[in-house]
Amino acid sequence: MGIIFHEQEKTFHLYNKEVSYIIRVMENGQLENLYYGKSIRDRESFMHLHEAISRPLTSVCVPEPGVLSMEYTKQEYPVYGTGDYRSPALSILQENGSRIVNFTYVSHEIYQGKKSLSPLPAVYTNNEHEACTLEICLHDEVINTDLILSYTMFEEYPVITRNAKLVHKGEESIVLDRALSMSVEFQDMDFEMVHLSGAWARERYVKERKLEMGIQAVQGIHGTAGGAEHNPFLALKRPDTTESHGEVYGFSLVYSGNFLAQTEVSTFDMTRVLMGIHPEGFHWKLERGESFQTPEVVMVYSDRGLNKMSQVYHRLYRKNLMRGQWKEQPRPILLNNWEATYFDFTEEKILSIAKKAKEAGVELFVLDDGWFGARNDDYRGLGDWYVNLEKLPDGIAGLSRKVEEMGLKFGLWVELEMVNKDSDLYRAHPDWIVGVPERFESHGRHQHVLDFSRKEVVDYIYEMISKIVRESRISYIKWDMNRYMSEPYSRGLAAGDQGKMMHQYILGVYDLYTRLTEEFPEILFESCASGGARFDPAMLFFAPQTWTSDDTDASERAKIQYGTSYAYPLVSMGSHVSAVPNHQLLRTTPLSTRANMAYFGTFGYELDLNLLSEEEMAQVKEQVAFMKKYRRLIQVEGDFYRLLSPFKGNETAWIVVSPDRNQAVAAFYQRLNKINASWLRFRLEGLDKDTLYEVKCNDTVYRAYGDELMYAGIPVDRELLNKEGGDFASLLYVLEKAEP
Repeated sequence: MGIIFHEQEKTFHLYNKEVSYIIRVMENGQLENLYYGKSIRDRESFMHLHEAISRPLTSVCVPEPGVLSMEYTKQEYPVYGTGDYRSPALSILQENGSRIVNFTYVSHEIYQGKKSLSPLPAVYTNNEHEACTLEICLHDEVINTDLILSYTMFEEYPVITRNAKLVHKGEESIVLDRALSMSVEFQDMDFEMVHLSGAWARERYVKERKLEMGIQAVQGIHGTAGGAEHNPFLALKRPDTTESHGEVYGFSLVYSGNFLAQTEVSTFDMTRVLMGIHPEGFHWKLERGESFQTPEVVMVYSDRGLNKMSQVYHRLYRKNLMRGQWKEQPRPILLNNWEATYFDFTEEKILSIAKKAKEAGVELFVLDDGWFGARNDDYRGLGDWYVNLEKLPDGIAGLSRKVEEMGLKFGLWVELEMVNKDSDLYRAHPDWIVGVPERFESHGRHQHVLDFSRKEVVDYIYEMISKIVRESRISYIKWDMNRYMSEPYSRGLAAGDQGKMMHQYILGVYDLYTRLTEEFPEILFESCASGGARFDPAMLFFAPQTWTSDDTDASERAKIQYGTSYAYPLVSMGSHVSAVPNHQLLRTTPLSTRANMAYFGTFGYELDLNLLSEEEMAQVKEQVAFMKKYRRLIQVEGDFYRLLSPFKGNETAWIVVSPDRNQAVAAFYQRLNKINASWLRFRLEGLDKDTLYEVKCNDTVYRAYGDELMYAGIPVDRELLNKEGGDFASLLYVLEKAEP
């Protein structure tokens, strides 16, 4: 691994054994990307990779007889107005009304390790030898401003992280109208764009589309979150790339607010990828001495298909993004009371549910919404973080101790960023909500967004919730967020600073997370946003797991968890066994399938076990015992391979394989049953072809070598699928190394 600077040609080569990234300082002092892809050997000059030609309608940015044109150059961080007519990464409004800038190379620094981007979350190094960083300083003399582009190359991963920072030194103020985190360009357009899109209860469906000339993009402009509609992730793959073969580039933004992820193909087939904070509503003024730091983008290159890309993201985010005591730790098996009781509960009812959970082997009981203020429905009480003593006469402190005396840990649901107008908090501070004076304030789920761009609001919420936590025995907090921002305006900001409001809101969220996680480091935080509307890498920096979706139907979860796995590790996916008929779809799926789906995540239950039959309770106990045995493999140590896509057929399948390839757990799911159907072969991946495995599925046990299991496959017994329920049936396979 290394970062080499060839001084004569002013070329930087970032490389490790899997990937190379080459940058050149051009004759006009700006930066050009010469290559990004599979690792290539270093050489003194890569100048031959620069191509320039005079074309009709070309604007040339150097004196004659030069032919350098920004329109046909693969720029590192493009701006608008000097001959490049594609979308820029940066736009700066100056006091004379101009947006023309010229950032040219001044200096660079290469060092071991990686700097923090605090207060922004970012990937980090556990020791300085894991990675090395290049910082390139560019300067615009007219506005007297520095632009610092940072690149971190990891030694063991085909990963490069990118971010940009503006440092203003000029006397006159400037305004950032657009400050994206990164740009990278490819010479051709022979790609398919992969993104994760959907809506509430069907988040992160896999979408693929062939690139064509023009702009293709996904975005989130919801203020409080990236949103359930589109995830801050995209990948570019070659048309022949599969899960196991071919070339793919992944781009993942470590940010929780408004974002833009865009590809633009020029009419000369060049492809530009841009990613960062969405410029809509963004207007950031810098005075002399002030700076602005963009969020980080994590770029992953794979020449072994989408599975390899995902495995890199999974390892990196487990080891170098998640933090604290729960980093790389198996998660406790929990039971959440929400779908069991909703708002209608008493302490006696809660304790009866917890007692039954303990009997099944569950380790953590979580009390969901309805424990505070006048919260008997979702019309009132939100924001009043004191206990409803009519429901819980001994408070959260008393209840948590009673649950712990049963031998369970105790967890609590909160929604700290929101308020009902029917609440003591709103009546005391009506100006604390996001909204424009004298304009109608749109509502969602009967609630409004607290203005977390204001420090006094964050301080108030912190004091209220930390008091509850200090007085109680809380091991887990589920942090929910149930609406997007509308009428984005802060009564605490001046008119000229309203363009800072939505980014400052997200910084306020990060501030509250930081305070709580630092004061209570032993607590496991799970983020939630009406399910998965805020499933992004930045949240994993604070809360190492996220409620994947409010849709708990096992069949629908196949699509949701499959898509989520493109960028996020299994240990980050909140996944529970819920009651049937399912509360979202009214669908009935077998109890075995509900567990077989939930195993590939954090695993827990979302129901009242008291309502199950003795036979079902016996199954639950077996499920809990299975997860305790295999959760370290599934959640922490194993490599995850997607095998069959629910978006392309009736079956879904995947497998988790241990690093030494001696152990694996695979699952096969069918959606609808078929009559008089053809044969099925289940082909595995990731095994050692020369290892003999003992394969167990229900009561069936046999032996086969890895090559047979991967190339010939496992004959799937359709009669066994029928016994498991037919429609929505599933099979679970456990593989252990056997002696020949």
